[in-house]
Amino acid sequence: MASVNYFCSLTYAASSRNLSVVKLLTGKAKSVPFSLRGSYVRCSNDFKARAGILTSNAPTGNDVQPHSALLQVFSEETTQVVSSFPLENNDEMDLDTPTEGFSSVSDAIEDIRAGKIVIVVDDENRKNEGDLIMAASKVTPESMAFFVKHGTGIVCVSMKEEDLERLHLPMMVNNKKNQDKFQTAFTVSVDAKNGTTTGVSAHDRAKTASALASKSSKPEDFVRPGHMFPLKYREGGVLKRAGHTEASVDLAVLAGLAPSGILCEIVDEDGSMARLPKLQQFAKRENMKLISISDLMRYRRKRERLVEHVSTAQIPTISGSFMAHCYKSVLDNIEHVAMVKGDIGDGQDILVRVHSECLTGDIFGSARCDCGDQLALSMRKLEEAGRGVLVYLRGHEGRGIGLGNKLRAYNLQDEGRDTAEANVELGLPVDSREYGIGAQILRDLGVKTMKLMTNNPTKYKGLKGYGLEITERVPLVTPITTANKRYIETKRTKMGHIYDTNTDFSIVYRP
Repeated sequence: MASVNYFCSLTYAASSRNLSVVKLLTGKAKSVPFSLRGSYVRCSNDFKARAGILTSNAPTGNDVQPHSALLQVFSEETTQVVSSFPLENNDEMDLDTPTEGFSSVSDAIEDIRAGKIVIVVDDENRKNEGDLIMAASKVTPESMAFFVKHGTGIVCVSMKEEDLERLHLPMMVNNKKNQDKFQTAFTVSVDAKNGTTTGVSAHDRAKTASALASKSSKPEDFVRPGHMFPLKYREGGVLKRAGHTEASVDLAVLAGLAPSGILCEIVDEDGSMARLPKLQQFAKRENMKLISISDLMRYRRKRERLVEHVSTAQIPTISGSFMAHCYKSVLDNIEHVAMVKGDIGDGQDILVRVHSECLTGDIFGSARCDCGDQLALSMRKLEEAGRGVLVYLRGHEGRGIGLGNKLRAYNLQDEGRDTAEANVELGLPVDSREYGIGAQILRDLGVKTMKLMTNNPTKYKGLKGYGLEITERVPLVTPITTANKRYIETKRTKMGHIYDTNTDFSIVYRP
């Protein structure tokens, strides 16, 4: 059998009980006095290694903490572990392919440009409602009548803050007093002063909407209160707030029209809010495009530059010397870092790790997860390869729920829930991470094709479609401990993470 390097917390041949030469994270051979505690962990079909956590009698100083140490040994009896995602070009992973049952965003943009109405559905974890949406600059009395007939009757006009300020339209309540669950930003209601009567007819509402969308309108052109409800658009659009207000303005702008949209929730025949699949039936009956906000978000992420390069510096690390590149998101000003090893060159077959921030695991060495071990192993692999990139994405704490919520979830896990169940019980998504920022950073660095270090198929799907090609998956084999065993098993069984088929989840390294 070919000799390969296999990473464990500690690995040694069953017949050898006195192994003392190991490689630490620095990659340097070092003799360390140690004792062994633990049980068997299966490494391959042909080779079983007995593994335990290192108990070192050596001076501590800069020594790596035992629970996060990755020790490398060589054995002529070990075999390469082969594990891979299907890497064929799958349309489901194309950012321009709509979610099943929905129209494409590009087709919806064409309809918006033509003055037609489209239906936009938000996330099932949000309102899970469908809104009729069109460009405000294209409104007619006939289209307004359709909004009134099939909607709630509360017809809104989404507008940018600069236009609301120009027309002296203050918020209905300030942000601190806004008790709406989704912080919908209503201003005072208005009617157009000229060319209207009561302000409530389809003709009058269309007149008001058209005036609100016009750059030539002035504050004195409106009476307050009225029958049309302007809404303040949040800058950044659906990439900052995944709401219908932002979707309506984004669609108008993408269609090359004034940044203002008309929107109204669709109601069912019994007066309740219309939801899927009835929205699909409605769209088919009315011959309208039906799109999702999540598809619109993917459409924008693929086409817009969302990061800017801030600075670069050389950083010596425990794994080796890397060039650190700081990038800032133009959406939320969060700064991310890319650790680059060697020369990217032609950008082909670059070893890549896209790592989600985990303060507890990466910095404090929490044994609840495998994040810190994966980060350390990735840096070591990059150093050994001599060429590659690690993108460290901030804002991903707790798979996107934030540090405070992650600690709350830990309490629920201590009561018996797994990591997925705890998030759900808190009313939070199991995984809300998005990898478009990471993909744009990789593209800016010159990466074209990559060998991705991950066990997570969602990360593969999240990076594909930005002009990047993934040619190989490199598995990250890290220790299974009593503290993280259930966490890792939940990722495998509920989140689709892929581990070596020989991994025995009934066996752990014991601290």
